[in-house]
Amino acid sequence: MHKKKINENTLAVIKGDLTNTWLDAFVFYAREDLKLGSGFGTAIALRGGPLIRKELEELGHLKVTCAVATSAGDMKSKFIIHANGPRFQEENTEEKLKTTIINALKCAEQKGVQSMAFPLMGAGFYGVPLDTSAGITVKTIAGYLENGSSIKDVVICAIDNREYRPIQAELDKLKLNLLEEEGS
Repeated sequence: MHKKKINENTLAVIKGDLTNTWLDAFVFYAREDLKLGSGFGTAIALRGGPLIRKELEELGHLKVTCAVATSAGDMKSKFIIHANGPRFQEENTEEKLKTTIINALKCAEQKGVQSMAFPLMGAGFYGVPLDTSAGITVKTIAGYLENGSSIKDVVICAIDNREYRPIQAELDKLKLNLLEEEGS
């Protein structure tokens, strides 16, 4: 695990399956129709049970940049934060991705979440390049925590080393920037 202390909060990167954490909540990069689909969607459907799909059906649709919470069903976490972020090459992708991350954090705070996991937002199926996703995800979460948050621990889960390395590099950049600011 690679981590950074931000005020009284911690931002870390780990390799693992975000649907199998003991944290209060995890973020799922949702589709507009809130169908679970494949990949992590399949894991959520299988591990969480039918309650999650029922809650999603009642919610209906979710606009881009918005986030909603459901229970995590039979999984270890209490909540799933479903965040509908942009797809690569969509207009204003980077700004929409930042807004999506902030809305996921706000949604988690509204549920009283103390610890949560994020995927590498928009990477993979939705086509946001790894370096772009890592930079935006790390910087946006760090900025949110710097402004004060009741969420104590935020973890970004990397599936493998290919995802882990750019997240770790972005965390290291944060450390350098904070040290430079302190020394000024």
